[in-house]
Amino acid sequence: MQAKLNAAENKFSAAKNELANARLEITTVDREYNEKIAKAESDKFSTLSMVNTGEGDVSKLKNQFQNYAIRSGFYYVLAPQDGQINQTVKAGIGEVVKDGAMLVRIIPQQAELAVEMYVAPIDLPIIHPGEKVRFQFDGWPSIFFSGWPNASVGTFGGVIIAIDNNISENGKFRILVKPDKDDHPWPKELKLGGGAQGFALLGRVTIIYELWRQMNGFPPDYYLPKSNGSDSKKKDK
Repeated sequence: MQAKLNAAENKFSAAKNELANARLEITTVDREYNEKIAKAESDKFSTLSMVNTGEGDVSKLKNQFQNYAIRSGFYYVLAPQDGQINQTVKAGIGEVVKDGAMLVRIIPQQAELAVEMYVAPIDLPIIHPGEKVRFQFDGWPSIFFSGWPNASVGTFGGVIIAIDNNISENGKFRILVKPDKDDHPWPKELKLGGGAQGFALLGRVTIIYELWRQMNGFPPDYYLPKSNGSDSKKKDK
């Protein structure tokens, strides 16, 4: 019986040792897996950090590319519309220009023709929008020549569309005149910037009054067009 007791105690001690070893192995396995999980999470965050760094580099490169594109665009000055250069204001080579400064003057390809006229201040009171003007263009004589088709029309008609309120550098007021639709059309061969001489009819007065007006610097008889006068009468009624 004593021998059986000793054998049972030995088996019990061996079982206890196996249990302790199993618990130790479980702790070791848990620690190993925790280390592997921590390493995997570290690799994950490292990868995310690399992704964020790559995105930052991409944004930086895009910003740099945009800067280069904008800087390369400064080598060219683009016009707001298609046209032809009429006058160069700045030389351009080695010259510093300010923001918004005029570089060139451009004539648009598709533009409505108009004549720029200058009127003396003494004659300005008789000029009103809608009044008609006669023109003699350079290259189109006002006297009719037989045998010269499409060029011997004489003078051409125009209608005043705008009057500047400020005086120009030449001491006169600028007005704009467009073609008169009720008159003969203007020549198609006209070029922008060509010369023209306009004629506007003033009020009818006596020669003595006109001489007196010119000597004293008085303006011509101040009157309004018939349309304006009729409109004012209607408004008064």
